[in-house]
Amino acid sequence: MRKLLILLLAGTMLWGCDSKKTAEKTDAPAKENANSAVAETPSATQASPVPAPGPLDKFLGSFVGPFGTNKITLLITKVAGDSVVGRTIVGGNDRPFRGTFSRSGGSYAFNAKEPGDHKDDGEFNFTISETNPAVLQGSWKPFAKGRPAKEYELKRKAFSYSTDVGDYPEASQRLLKPKDVENMMKEDLQYMRNEIFARHGFCFNKKDLRQQFEMQDWYVPNTVNIKGFLTDIEKKNIEMIKRYEKYAEEYGDEYGR
Repeated sequence: MRKLLILLLAGTMLWGCDSKKTAEKTDAPAKENANSAVAETPSATQASPVPAPGPLDKFLGSFVGPFGTNKITLLITKVAGDSVVGRTIVGGNDRPFRGTFSRSGGSYAFNAKEPGDHKDDGEFNFTISETNPAVLQGSWKPFAKGRPAKEYELKRKAFSYSTDVGDYPEASQRLLKPKDVENMMKEDLQYMRNEIFARHGFCFNKKDLRQQFEMQDWYVPNTVNIKGFLTDIEKKNIEMIKRYEKYAEEYGDEYGR
């Protein structure tokens, strides 16, 4: 009887070991397949590929240059199919335009019209060379009769806000102190104040101010609405300069002595 019990125990142990080995052999491929599946699945955080630029994207951007007695920024914002959309900033005005374009030889010819609900609206015709997309040249014809047409050659130039340009860059860099402005004449104070706006690309309505800044290479007309662009430092400096402008106007020639 004792021998029989020993034999039964030995058989049970051998059967358990074989079962364990079989289970281990069965689990191994499953683990291997799971690892393979993880390796083949793309990461959820993997960045999507950046689309390649389209063949017409080279025409997008802003072109700047003389436009009669003013400086103009002509901004092309969309080119698709045979359509073009953009806007111009000139003479204190910000006007949209839209039109069509076609390819002729090695150049693209554009025809674009402003809405026509403003006295200074007109029609633009210009070309851009495929080999030199940094230059735009053409003509503008006003809708209003009796007004002269204009020809122009504009060069690609993007607007960029910088506190390092101008005669008084400190007005955009730090808070001014009384000693910075107390001996300045009214005209110089006005220029300092408006130079803050010019650094933001503000297109002035007043012709004399426009002409003052349009002579500067760094100045690019970019907006007719300065709200939301001024920094806290600039806002405080503008208020301070205004106070000294008023003081200079009241005291005239005695101011600054």
